Amino acid sequence: MTDKIHLDRTHLHHLYRGMLRIRRFESRCVELYQAQKIRGFLHLYDGEEAVAVGVMDALEPRDAVLATYREHGHALARGVPMASLMAEMLGKLEGCCRGRGGSMHLFDREHRFFGGNAIVGGGLPLAVGIAMADKQLRPGAVTACFFGEGAVAEGAFHESMNLAAIWKLPVLFVCENNLYAMGVPLADSESQTEVYRKADAYRMASAQVDAMDPVQMAAAARRAVEHVRAGLGPYFLECRTYRFRAHSMFDTQAYRTRGEIEDWRQRDPIERLRQWMEDNHLLTADESVAIDTAVTAEIQAAVAFAEAGTLEPLDQLEHFVLMDRVVQETVT
Repeated sequence: MTDKIHLDRTHLHHLYRGMLRIRRFESRCVELYQAQKIRGFLHLYDGEEAVAVGVMDALEPRDAVLATYREHGHALARGVPMASLMAEMLGKLEGCCRGRGGSMHLFDREHRFFGGNAIVGGGLPLAVGIAMADKQLRPGAVTACFFGEGAVAEGAFHESMNLAAIWKLPVLFVCENNLYAMGVPLADSESQTEVYRKADAYRMASAQVDAMDPVQMAAAARRAVEHVRAGLGPYFLECRTYRFRAHSMFDTQAYRTRGEIEDWRQRDPIERLRQWMEDNHLLTADESVAIDTAVTAEIQAAVAFAEAGTLEPLDQLEHFVLMDRVVQETVT
């Protein structure tokens, strides 16, 4: 397996643009939420972008992805079209789930993106099931499952880890450790705060990475995916990160200080990569402007598409509550 990865100029620009797309998408979602165009819960990914971009960069189209309810970034990095996502955020028929999923339940079969999940740790047993099927139907395919450190307290976490290890399933467990399970500090909820060490109980390979460093994150994800794809069993990757915004739009953040947030903002993965590329003559001012302009245009087009979208007719609202047919997927 690869100990180090070589990131050329094009690859670095790809990582940078991917993170910038997520950050700008989230910022626009805040504006739309405040304008009451996005309803319900809204969980933002600011600060954690390097995790989604790094992991998705290591995956292939045949691989499967399961996410949390903070999944806008995962979906964008996986390749789900921004316009489709924005339409879903606004509850429009043109959305990836016909407006029925909204912010917390994004899903896209074409990209094997098996959704966000409103249940803490809810994606873990689903990942084990998908990986078990893929082991038979898609040899070499990897199932990547994202979850927060709060999910390690759930029984489903331990059951899923145990089964994946026993059956040597091709699962990449990606723990996005942002230090707070909603508003509970990690040290107040877990006796072992080095979360990746929990994999030792299941004799599972694991690692911890500074997920505020996009290059380290991309390298760690590549090593983890190579391990799983080689048939060596599941892998647990703890990504040490931090969310800059509140847990949700209803969170008063009484559990942390502004000073702590500002200290972490100094490690912003997007700015960190941009500065590093500039210092190493890998990003010019013109290139930076071009990337920024392209991302801005993409977001404007996505918002326009979503706002021009339609609401599902009332006579269709009872559809999809029960399946009227079973869709059998053809594996090629």
